[in-house]
Amino acid sequence: MDPRPSSPWVLGARPRTLPAAVVPVALGAAAAAGEPGTVWWRVGPALLVSLALQVGVNYANDYSDGVRGTDEVRVGPVRLVAGGLKPAVAVKRAAFLSFGVAAVAGLALAAVTSWWLLAVGAAALLAGWFYTGGPKPYGYLGLGEVFVFVFFGLVATAGTTYVIAKRITAIGWLAGCAAGCLACALLVINNLRDIPTDREVGKRTLAVRLGDRATRWFYTLLLVAAGGLVVAVAVAGRPWAAVGVAGLVAAVPGVRAVMGGATGRALIPVLGATGRTQMLVGALAALGMVVSR
Repeated sequence: MDPRPSSPWVLGARPRTLPAAVVPVALGAAAAAGEPGTVWWRVGPALLVSLALQVGVNYANDYSDGVRGTDEVRVGPVRLVAGGLKPAVAVKRAAFLSFGVAAVAGLALAAVTSWWLLAVGAAALLAGWFYTGGPKPYGYLGLGEVFVFVFFGLVATAGTTYVIAKRITAIGWLAGCAAGCLACALLVINNLRDIPTDREVGKRTLAVRLGDRATRWFYTLLLVAAGGLVVAVAVAGRPWAAVGVAGLVAAVPGVRAVMGGATGRALIPVLGATGRTQMLVGALAALGMVVSR
């Protein structure tokens, strides 16, 4: 039987990473609830920007790692280029198409809000490509978590609040930090799994730099920090946001596996569990924020 998936483009989009795009938009929209002059239809384009950027980054990562040969020895799911599922040029085209969708949706939002958003959008697109693309990808230097925290945490959350309500509140920033921690946890668990192979090909991710043990503690700390930031949102004026902490229960099996020393393929289910935790914490916190408005 052919082990290749029936929908390689879906595989390449990496559905397990998509909560990183959905959660900050949900939290940003919830932060805008109760603010004067809100325009709710803008949530749709904001979500499209975030999802298209995430998918674009995933395809770009697949392409760049594939042509460099750094994905040839993998523990995790097969990649489109390295696994021979799709030609490199097609994956590169898919990345640019996804970035183009994000750009068009972002342009529409900028046209009805503020044109300075174009600069933010351009920075996000460039950061998405040069994460693993270009001659000196910063993802190979241990800076991937910075990109994720900024663009799938602060920018996606606060940006959503801004396009809906034309203002950014302290609650929006706190929620953005929580979203950023959750998104970083997703990246960290992925890179923890890949430490041996990344070290072999010279890919100096933060996990490689920190080492196995410290990365495991860092993953757990990110989840704890996300819970603390959700509590901070509650204290700042949205008390029911605290129910989001309950979503961390979904992370318990994964944390046990990580702190118990799971390696290689044993960490693949933890990636899915982290995504589910991200969605649960985000959904519950967002619901609580809306109820508290």
